[in-house]
Amino acid sequence: MNMKRILIAGFVGACLATTAMTPISAEVLRVMQGPAAGALNVPMNRAVVVESDVPFAEVSIANPAIADISALSDRSIYVLGKLPGRTTLTLLSAEGQLISHVDVHVTPDIAEFKERLQQILPGEPIEVRTANDGIVLSGQVSSTAKLDRALDLANRYAPDRVSNLMVVGGTQQVMLKVRFAEMQRSVGKALGGSLSLTGIGTDATVIGDAGGGVAAEFGRVGVSFGVGDFSFDVMLEALETKGMVRTLAEPNLTALSGQEARFLAGGEYPLPVAQDDDTITVEYKPFGVELAFTPTVVDGDIINLTMNAAVSSIDPNLTFTNGDITLFGFKRRETSTTVEMRDGQSFAIAGLLQDDFRNLNSQVPWIGDVPVLGALFRSADYARAQTELVIIVTPHLVTPVSGEALALPTDRVRIPTERELFLFGDVASSASGAAAEVARQGFRTSYGYVME
Repeated sequence: MNMKRILIAGFVGACLATTAMTPISAEVLRVMQGPAAGALNVPMNRAVVVESDVPFAEVSIANPAIADISALSDRSIYVLGKLPGRTTLTLLSAEGQLISHVDVHVTPDIAEFKERLQQILPGEPIEVRTANDGIVLSGQVSSTAKLDRALDLANRYAPDRVSNLMVVGGTQQVMLKVRFAEMQRSVGKALGGSLSLTGIGTDATVIGDAGGGVAAEFGRVGVSFGVGDFSFDVMLEALETKGMVRTLAEPNLTALSGQEARFLAGGEYPLPVAQDDDTITVEYKPFGVELAFTPTVVDGDIINLTMNAAVSSIDPNLTFTNGDITLFGFKRRETSTTVEMRDGQSFAIAGLLQDDFRNLNSQVPWIGDVPVLGALFRSADYARAQTELVIIVTPHLVTPVSGEALALPTDRVRIPTERELFLFGDVASSASGAAAEVARQGFRTSYGYVME
C-alpha cells in the first residue's frame, strides 16, 4: 500500500513539474469568475484565445469595429484585433448573471514592426513602445535620413498615431564658405572732328562737333590758320577709355541642420512710401551681397543645401523724380538653387554675365559721307560694358571649440607707448603671447569652429 502511494505521489509530482516547466502561451488568457486580473492585449490583425473556468451562455463585445469575437465552446472565445483602440468583452451565465468583463486593448503589431525596423535600419538603437493606440519611437539615430525612414515605416503600422522622441546624433552644425566675385569691364571709343570758319564782322560758325559721348580734354588736336579776312579752326579728337572693377566678398556662416542663416554686406536705401492718411513714411531696401541658406545633414557627411544668393547695387542711370524727391533704381542679380554634396566639396554658380553694347554715329548731312574729308564732319561713339558674377560655395560639418583657442585680428597689434610713438615713430607694435601667435596664422583661419 505504501508503495502504491509512493508511485501515485511520484506520478503527480512529475505531472506538476512538467506543467511548471511548460510556459503558458501568450495568446491564451484564462478568466475566472469575477473581474479579470489584467487587460487583454491583442495585436492588430492577430488573434488571442480567451478561456473561462466556468461555462458561459452569452458573450458580447462593446465595439465590434475594434475587435471581433467568436465562441469556440462554452469555455473558449476567439478574439481578433481589427483596429487600434479599447473595448470591453463581457461574459454572461445561462441565468443572465455577469461572469466577468475583460478590457481589450488592440494595439499595432509592433513585433512585426520591430523586425522590419531592424531589417531596414540595422544597428540603429531605436526603442519601440505602444501608447494608447499609437507607437512611440525613442533613442538616438545617426542621421536625419534614417529618422525619416523610421517615421515613415511607423506610419504604415499606425497612421497619424506616431510619437517621435528620437534624437539625431553626430555633427549637426554646418558652416558655409561662400566666395562672391564680380568683374566689371568697360571699353569706350570716340572719334570726332570739327571745322569752324570766322570772318570779319561775322560770328563763328561750327560745321562739325568734335568729341562723341566720351568728353575729355585728352586726345584732342587743333589747327588754326587764316586766309585773308577769314580764320579756319580744325579740331580732331580720338579717345579710348578702359576700366575694370573687381568686387569680392567671402562670408562664412554657420547654422544648425534644418535652420536658416542670412548674410548681408552692403547697406539699406531709404524709400518714401505714401500712407492713406496723406503722410509719408520711410522704408529701407537692402542692397549689396545677400545670402540665405538652409543646410540639412542627410546622412553621415552628406549635406542637402538650399541657397538664395543675390548681388544688388544702386543704378544712378535709372532715376525717378517726383517734386523734390529723386529715387534711384537698382541693379540686381539673383540665383536660387538646391544641391546635395559631401562635407568639403564645392560647387560654383557661374555664367551670370551681362553684356551692354552701344554704338552711336552722328554727322553733317551729305558732307559727312565724303571719303576722308567727311571724317571732319562726323562723330562716332562706341561703348561696351561687361559684368560677370561667380559664386563658389563650400559646406563643412563643424563643432564648436574652446574659447581660449580663439583670436581676433586686433590681437596682432598693441597700442604703442609715448616713447615708441614720438622717438621712433611707431604707430603699432607686434603683440606677444599665445593669442598673438594664433592670430599670426592668418585671417583665413576658420575661427570658432573645428572642421570634421
